Amino acid sequence: MVRGKVAVVTGSTSGIGLGLARALAAEGCSIMLNGFGDTGEIEALRARLEREFDIRAGYSGADLSDGGAAAGLIAEAAAALGPVDILVNNAGIQHVAPIEEFPPEKWDAVLAINLSSAFHTTRAALPAMRRAGWGHIVNIASAHGLVASPCKSAYVAAKHGLVGLTKVTGLETAGSGITCNAVCPGWVRTPLVEQQIEARAAEQGVPVDRAAADLLGDKQPSGAFVTPEQLGALTVFLCGDAAAQITGAAFSMDGGWTAQ
Repeated sequence: MVRGKVAVVTGSTSGIGLGLARALAAEGCSIMLNGFGDTGEIEALRARLEREFDIRAGYSGADLSDGGAAAGLIAEAAAALGPVDILVNNAGIQHVAPIEEFPPEKWDAVLAINLSSAFHTTRAALPAMRRAGWGHIVNIASAHGLVASPCKSAYVAAKHGLVGLTKVTGLETAGSGITCNAVCPGWVRTPLVEQQIEARAAEQGVPVDRAAADLLGDKQPSGAFVTPEQLGALTVFLCGDAAAQITGAAFSMDGGWTAQ
């Protein structure tokens, strides 16, 4: 049971992260939101979660590209809502370019947000979880945490690293009442992916719907996008009693992408 637990979901003001936060809130978790966006819209979102699910919700604008801020997010959540029981590392950014043309500062930024932030939040959250003898960490990796695609060197490296961090965390916490698992989505029609679809449509001179279908056709045999709600349901399962002996694992939800 996760009702009454405190969950931090990074990158949760839109897209996958918001879907994960809603899924946990629907099960009775207090939620610490994190991400960027319009202040008024985020406050309305926070208040709506409280009203809709009768839970407590907070918000932190912590910049996860900074390790100290990432660790501070856990302390901020604990001060506002109580010790953190569930940590979902979801925040991510993308940059696409061949290695020779990949700006070093973009490499550093992708690694910082997609990988290093998860280390810093996990490091900060584990002591309280160990004291409680209960905790769940879910790292939102990607199909690109298991396989590669051209022109995504930083993203693929970071997501592979996140799967590795998941395994180590699972081993180090085994038998303690804490689990750590990774979820590896295929294409999800988030704002991040929407940008790639629009760029593809512009480059090829085709409608956006055609570009989206072509994107799926390249990788995802099901021909359909994964939804944030589906990912939320899997995340809730991984935080529940039935998943108590699942740790250090990577779960694909990719319409068959990595089965090929």
